[in-house]
Amino acid sequence: MIDFLVLIAVSVVIAATPMLFAAVGELVVERSGVLNLGVEGMMLIGAVVGFGVTMTTGSAVLGIGSAALAGAALALVFAVLVLTLMANQVATGLALTIFGIGLSALIGAGFVGMPIAGLPKLAVPGVSDLPVVGPLLFQYDAMVYLSVALTLAVGWFLKRTHAGMVLRAVGESAESAHSIGHPVIGVRYLATLFGGAMAGLGGAFLSLSVTPMWAENMTSGRGWIALALVVFGSWRPGRVLLGAYVFGGVTILQLHAQGSGGLGFGLPGQVFTMLPYLATIAVLTIISAGPWRGRFQAPACLGQPFRPSV
Repeated sequence: MIDFLVLIAVSVVIAATPMLFAAVGELVVERSGVLNLGVEGMMLIGAVVGFGVTMTTGSAVLGIGSAALAGAALALVFAVLVLTLMANQVATGLALTIFGIGLSALIGAGFVGMPIAGLPKLAVPGVSDLPVVGPLLFQYDAMVYLSVALTLAVGWFLKRTHAGMVLRAVGESAESAHSIGHPVIGVRYLATLFGGAMAGLGGAFLSLSVTPMWAENMTSGRGWIALALVVFGSWRPGRVLLGAYVFGGVTILQLHAQGSGGLGFGLPGQVFTMLPYLATIAVLTIISAGPWRGRFQAPACLGQPFRPSV
């Protein structure tokens, strides 16, 4: 039973990691006052580019780096449209997702169904073989540890550094930040590029570790769940980390429910496939209607366009 529970916990961590990458990146974007709904598209681009580069070069490091650059490149397109050309952020983000879905299918047409070796696990001599603790903490690949490290780094950056305080100020009152000399548009460009790179890393983890192969639409809505995680975590990295593992647990529950014939309820498998998304809707509904609604206030300038006054 203990081994089974450890296996479940490991599966939850792996399922949560791609959503954690994307959600932490989107958190930084939204704290700067920009709403990018194109996370799903950027994850797909990261997944196909990371897989393609890894397969053709044999280097997972190059694949991961290329995935981050691909996600940032797509985010740059979004940034130019909404920050320089003042396009509507919601409509542009939705268009970015549709564009990413189509472009990833085009790029990955020649890679469909071609498996590769997954990312190697990082074993710690003398520790990884310990019962319970070893497989639970020390038998993941590098990207799992990277996701947690980046989450902690973002939390430290936002709370403890001057640049982080400037970013938060830009998200709360762009006019005030601009009036005291902070480059609002520049800060938002950098935040948007970081969010795109993180979404690309989340996609690369899917195609290089979770299921080391490429398939169209392999994110299966994880980008949308990542967007919900930012709200669930009330724009705080620590809570987003917790939320990612909660939703990872729901994903694993769905898989086990399908494998066990509906947990004895005899329900169709499609019902359990909907579990992660039903949980997302339920959480957002509770947050928006519950007595603690005031604790989940978004950055004041989120989604609002800004043009520096001359």
